[in-house]
Amino acid sequence: MDLEKIKALIEIVEASSLLEFSMEDGDVKIAMSRKGEAGAPVGFTKESDATVMDDFEVEDIDDELYITSPIVGTFYSASGPDIPAYVRAGDAVKKGETVCIIEAMKLMNELQCPYDCEIEAVLVSNEQKVEYGQPLFRVKKR
Repeated sequence: MDLEKIKALIEIVEASSLLEFSMEDGDVKIAMSRKGEAGAPVGFTKESDATVMDDFEVEDIDDELYITSPIVGTFYSASGPDIPAYVRAGDAVKKGETVCIIEAMKLMNELQCPYDCEIEAVLVSNEQKVEYGQPLFRVKKR
């Protein structure tokens, strides 16, 4: 399956009221899902070489807060291999600070914290593939 067909599938799912979609075409398996209101787009704003993602979800599950991935991609804890991670467990983070980067389709998307909080745990490892809605950080609001 080529990239254009995948893009077309994404557009179809985004334009529909579907919350989940999966298919198989030979060896290729594709699964898409989104949480929240059907058809709600993820916000992007361009800033220098990276895309800043302000509209990612903070999910409250059983009195625990999670910062979740707004897109499918690859999680990066830092902007480079020799650079320290943006955040670690125990760090206090202010609203608007970058917490990680998610690479999707060769675009680097910086995720910024939606409010002041403390990172309780980083739930994914560097260069790990992440899914839409997957918890990345467990946080405690300050």
